[in-house]
This record gives sequence, structure tokens and C-alpha cells, in this order.
Amino acid sequence: MTYSDSVQFLYALGNEIKTARLGLGRIRAVLSALGNPERAYRVVHVGGTNGKGSTCAMIEAGLRAAGVRTGLFTSPHLVEPTERIQIDGRPVTPEQFCRAFETVRRAAESLDLDGPPTYFETVTAMGFWLFRESGVETAVVEVGLGGRLDATNVVAPALTVITPIDFDHEVFLGSTIEAIAGEKAGILKPSVPAVFARQRREAEAVIEARAAELGIRVKRAADFEIGDLDIDARGSRFRGVECPLPGEHQVDNAIAAILALEELGAPPEGIAETRWPGRLEYVAPNPDILLDGAHNPAGARALARYLERFAPHRKRWMIYGAMRDKSVEEIAGILFPLADKLILTAPVSPRALRPEALAEIAGRGQIAPSIKDALDLVRGQADSEDLVIITGSLFLVGEARSQFVR
Repeated sequence: MTYSDSVQFLYALGNEIKTARLGLGRIRAVLSALGNPERAYRVVHVGGTNGKGSTCAMIEAGLRAAGVRTGLFTSPHLVEPTERIQIDGRPVTPEQFCRAFETVRRAAESLDLDGPPTYFETVTAMGFWLFRESGVETAVVEVGLGGRLDATNVVAPALTVITPIDFDHEVFLGSTIEAIAGEKAGILKPSVPAVFARQRREAEAVIEARAAELGIRVKRAADFEIGDLDIDARGSRFRGVECPLPGEHQVDNAIAAILALEELGAPPEGIAETRWPGRLEYVAPNPDILLDGAHNPAGARALARYLERFAPHRKRWMIYGAMRDKSVEEIAGILFPLADKLILTAPVSPRALRPEALAEIAGRGQIAPSIKDALDLVRGQADSEDLVIITGSLFLVGEARSQFVR
């Protein structure tokens, strides 16, 4: 089987959100058949709604800079599924990915399950198996959906981290912040220390109550004082730590990562080596092209704050595309007023919302069938000092990034 074959097989299992079957029975059975690879290394388990991936990336960078052999498991990917499983800061090779897929598939087929493992369950098992095979010492693992019943919640972590909790995936997690926070708090384990990012009051009450119930020692970002913050359009610096990820929200994520690294016995200076593509990432100059996967309202608010602070007087071109199952009208209300020129498109996905439907929501905007067409429109009209923002679906951001980064 080739890498392409393995990827096509995974995609044939269905979209990882729409076909999600929350529960731990299948993943536990598959991992048991593989010899429980998730027990072979120390695990940092990171849940929440926003900032999970970037917080994971900062923790991994700090550990790697301290000489730890690291694994990083995140989702979704931007361009290739190999991005989801990284070892020592690099995505696994197509050959490693394919070998892991075949190993997990054979293990699953040998079992009497209630159905085949889902896309996400399969890739989770692949990541855990590859980490063991590669001699990883500490794996930083991002929760996929929710927490309590997410496939990653089979780990016995050395540390859990909960990033800011907000509305997302309400169909699966509940329609209130309290309900969503209850699902996120499901990754907390008795006597396993935790780091909590700054939270909405309703979410904070839920996770604090669960921590108290389990007897957990908690480090809180809210207790972390910053007296020397220097922030600009490309990152921030405070307490001798440089965070190369732009945005005020990344300061809070960096604080959570610092607290996690302190708990793990690693210095935080390695955060300076963090790379997290597709999130407030500049990929081209003249005009500046900025990518940001603001796919839910909280992400949209973070992008809006960034634009209002660091690009208040620039002409802004916004290229936007989204999935049908997102809170598009709310996101549009946050972002579209900030766009001087609005171009509406769609990622290559059966879940994508038609740009014509976006135009009805916006009441304006040029329509482009694809990201390439959208970029062609910009290149024909934008001045070199303008700012082009490509945002919405991470899949759209991935398609755009592949046009600039090889």
C-alpha cells in the first residue's frame, strides 16, 4: 500500500467531525492489540476550545530545546495528514505514515469491534504507535473533539492543560458553556497536575469544581503576572521569553505553555523556536498576505483584535471561505465589517459552504470559485502596501499556504 492509498482509505472513512462516534471502547481495543503504545512515554494532554494547537506547539518546542525527544499530535492538518504526527518538530514521512496505517488497520481487522475505527481514532492510534517506535520521551497530545469521550483520552498523562473554552461543536458537546466545559474537564485525572488558561467565568467554575473533586494541583494563567510585556505585529516578549506567534491571545497561550514547561522541568526559552503554520502567519510581502484559521467565533474575535490593533489604517482585503457546520453568520458579523474588500470562496470539501450563500449573508463581496481564483483577483487589484487576510476554514488556509510555502 502506498502513502496515497492510506490517505484515500482514511478519507473514505468520512469526515472526522461529521462521522465522529465519541467513545473510548474502539480505541482502547485497538491500542491493546498494539501493546498499548500510549504507555511508553510521558504525555502532556491539552484540551480546550481555542489555542490548543498553538499551546501544544509551544510546549513541544520548549521540551525539544531542552533536549527531550518529542512527539506532537495535533489536528486538523493544513495540507498533508503527516502534519498531525510530528517527531522532534518534523512531520513523519509518508513511509512512516503508511507503515503506521497498515499496522493499525491490521490490528483493527483482527478485533470484533462495533464498527471500524473512525478517521480520528485510526490516526490517533497511528500517532501513539509511531511515538513508541521512534523512541519519543514526551508526547504533547491535542484533544480532537471535546475531551471526556475523545479518542486521545485513553492516555495516563503526566500533565493536563486546558486552554480557553468557548462555543464550538455544540451538536456534540452541548449548547451552553457549562456543558462544553464539563466535556473538556473530562481529560482531568485524579492527582495529575493541571494548567488552566484564563477562562470565561462559567467555564472556570466547572473546571475548578472538577479539579477540586479530583484533588488536582492547578497552576493558573490568571495568577501569572506580566510586568514587561512588549508586543508587536509579529509576536511578543515578556519575562525573558520570546513568543514568535502573533496576537494578544498568543500571550495567554504562551503563559499556559510556560507554566506547563515549569511543571515538566524544562526552561521556557525554547518557546522562541515555535512554529505554528496557518495561524496569523505571514507568507508573502507586497502586499502582505496573512493566513489565519479563524473558524469559530472566538478565533474570529482574536483575529479582529489583531487587525484593529496592528493594521488599523491599512486597506484590508479579506478572502473568506467556511464549512457549512460552522457559526458562519456570527463569524461574518465579527470579521466582514473589517474588510475594505471582501472576496468569498470555498475550500475543496463537500462540507464547504457555497460562496454564493456567503454573499447572501454578507450582502456584498466578489465571488471566486477557488482560492487560486481569489488570489488572482487580489493580484490584479491590490496595492503593495495593502494587507490581504485569508481566513475561515483551516482547509482553505492550507490550500492557500500551499500556494506560497513549498
